Parts: sequence; structure tokens; C-alpha cells
Amino acid sequence: MDTDKAYLLGLIVGGGVFGNAEDVFKIHLPFRKWGSYHENPDRAKSIIDDILKKIGPTFRAIYGLTIQYETTKGGNWDILCEGNISSVKEDLARYGIACEGEMRGNTDISKIAADLVDDNLKRRFIAGLVDTIGSMAASHRRFTNEYPTISLEIKGYNYKTVCDICNLLYGIGCIPDQVTWNHPNIHCGNDPYYKQWNKGFKIRILQDQYANFGSFSLRTKVQALNESRSLQKETHMAQPCEDKPVNVEPHTVHPAESNTLLPEIIRNGHYLNEKHFCAVLGCEHAPYSQICSLFSQLGKYVIPFPILCKNSQSVIDNIIQNDPLLANRTYTVHAVRVSSLLSKYNDDASMLLYSTEKGNGYPISKVLQAVAYVIANDTELGGKRIKGNFESLLKKHVDNTPEVCIEIHKPDLLTPLVIVGNGRAALIGAKNPKVYEKLVSFDPDNKYKLIVRKITEGDLRDEQ
Repeated sequence: MDTDKAYLLGLIVGGGVFGNAEDVFKIHLPFRKWGSYHENPDRAKSIIDDILKKIGPTFRAIYGLTIQYETTKGGNWDILCEGNISSVKEDLARYGIACEGEMRGNTDISKIAADLVDDNLKRRFIAGLVDTIGSMAASHRRFTNEYPTISLEIKGYNYKTVCDICNLLYGIGCIPDQVTWNHPNIHCGNDPYYKQWNKGFKIRILQDQYANFGSFSLRTKVQALNESRSLQKETHMAQPCEDKPVNVEPHTVHPAESNTLLPEIIRNGHYLNEKHFCAVLGCEHAPYSQICSLFSQLGKYVIPFPILCKNSQSVIDNIIQNDPLLANRTYTVHAVRVSSLLSKYNDDASMLLYSTEKGNGYPISKVLQAVAYVIANDTELGGKRIKGNFESLLKKHVDNTPEVCIEIHKPDLLTPLVIVGNGRAALIGAKNPKVYEKLVSFDPDNKYKLIVRKITEGDLRDEQ
């Protein structure tokens, strides 16, 4: 292992794609619009120079391979590595890595990580990853240019590799700012009926942090970093995970928590936030004391019903009919003025509607988000999302039609409230911490892993 080989291994792990050919493999660079020769021909020329004048000679010196490239108008690039690739395969085999298909997301890098015995080796391996799968798109900037990040985009379900990369980053002083795990508790926190939860992992690093501790080989990446950082008013450094405050919002219990694609250590668990995964995985940097302190309020954070589920009325009706607990309810229909709900919200945004005792009921903020969805005009929606904020939309509709009403279907137990109107509907789950905390237990083999059983009608009736 030397720094050049470490860099190439990072490239291969990040972007390598192997087929059946014995004389060629490719390294995919998913640059999309950023690398488009149509959108930015100067940047495309720099990418070509980097491939042919930097990456090419390194591959030739270490593995005797010839380097070519292919690109598309949309910005995807492929580095073609041609020649006798047996030495590449032998190197990877030594690290327990099979050269099959797309490497990103399917590769265990633990043996490589063990061979990166100093900071320079770690830095060069990480540079290979960042040059291939590191995105600096504006969508990774906390909705502001003030906190630009590099996001490592990782496919698959390899939680261990994500941990290994985080530890390598820690090893060079480059503390990750955020890890977005490939799990329904991260991607479907409000809606258990949303199925597109497997969106991959993201390891986000503040660009200021990476500029101080990391490196690139691609000149175009350096230029993009400098351009992005120039938009900041101040520089920003990440806090160590052990010291960073843990922020938690309620999460719905999602059926895909038991999906067999998830590794066994994660499968069947429910997770409160991104750092909770780190604790279950045994990361030395996890904020264990903060995570444990949250366990005294599990009824507040673990919700067995949808927090907010929006769809057409027919889809919502179907959800209710296919769930015996919801289907067997007696619903009382109320016609409620939107102005009345908005007035209550303005008086107390934390109000709970239809409470049976202190601390339970339906959050008025979620009810009004549902109301905004069902009364919105088609032009005011982007899919199931409201364009703008729900308060402004509701105020506009009330100003135009002061008497506008919404139909609320209230169940006889604290199962989800149903909002109906305009061919659309929404489900809103109640807060009910005394009942919900009884659903949660701990995995006997991992004291940080939460197991949530299904709620029953008996649980809700016992409350009464």
C-alpha cells in the first residue's frame, strides 16, 4: 500500500463497475449536470485533463492499464480501464473484495481500512471516494449557502462500510457533519405507507472541514469547493459526535423496519435519530449518554400510527379498510371552519385536539397541514407537497372564502383522525405517550436497540 494505490482503491470502491470482461472495467463518475459538457464545457475539459493526465498515469504505473473515458450530455462520466486487469482483481481479492457488478454499496472495506496505517494513506483513499461519489450540489447545504457540504452518496445496505468510512474521516480529523442512513425511520418518518424508503446513505462533511483535513485529485472538484465556500460569510467546523446535541422528532413505526435487506444488527429495530444507529452499531464516537437519556421519553417519540399521511381519498379509504384497527372504528363526522382551526393554532401552535386526558390528542399543526393539502387547488400543490407554507395557503383561502369548512372524521378511539375534502384525504396520528411507551422494549442482545410491538385495540381501550 502506498498513497497512489490508496487513491486508486478509493476510486474503485466508490465508482468501480465490473462485468464479465477480462480486459476492461469502468469507474463510474455520477456527476450528472455538474459534469455536463453541454452545461459547462470548460469544466468538462478539466475533467478530461484530470482523467488522462492524473488518473491515467497512476493506473498505468501501478496496474499497467490504459485509460480512456466516455461521457454523456447529461453529465455522467465513465473511466474505462483497459488491459490485463488480473492484478487489480488480485489486489482486491487480498482485501476480501469480489470484483462483481457495482462496487459502491456492496463492498466491505474493513481490510482496506486496516491497511491504511497513516493519515496520508487514509486521506488518499478518501480522496478517491470523494472524487467519485462526493457531491457538492446545493441540495446538501441545509437550505442555505452558509453551510456547504460534500455528500458521499452510497448505495445498498452496507451499514458497516458507512461506519468504516466515518471512522476513516475521524482518523484524519475530518468529522462528518451528518449521516443519513438507508432506513425507513430516516426517509419515512411521518408516513408508514410510503414505500420508497431505500434511498441510500449520505455521509455529509462540511466543506470547510474537508478543506482543512481532506484532499482531492480532480482539479474540478477543488474548483467547485472553492466556488461553493466563497458564498459563505463565515467558516464552519463540525462538532465531534460525542458533543453535538442530539435532536429528536417523533417517528412513525414503519413496516419496512423488518425488511430482510437490512443487516441483522439493524433489522426489526426502531431508531430515534441518526445517532441512534451509531449507538446500535457500536461506534466509538456515538453519543451514548444522550441516546440513553431519550429512553425515558419513548412514548413521546415512537408513534405506531402515521404522523401525517396524505393521498387521494380512495387511497386513504383503502388504507383504513385494510387495517382492522382503523376499519372497526366508529367515526363521527364534523364540519369545521378552517378559520376556527387557524385561530386556535395562532393562539397555541402546540394545542392537541380531541384530547381524552392531558398529554394526548391530535397536534393542531399536523391537522392544519392536512387541511391545507385537501383544500389546496391543484396549482398550489407539487405532488403531495404544498407550494410554500401551509399557514399562508390557509390564510389565503380563508380570506377568499371566510366560511370555508373542512370535513373531519373523528374515531371513537385515538386511532388516526381523517381529514377529507376535494377528492383528497389525510390521516393524522394522535400523541398518546402513556399508551405508546408500553409498546417499546429493548433487544436482549443490544441494549440500545428498540423493539416496537404492534398496537392493539386493547391498548387504546385500557387507556379509557
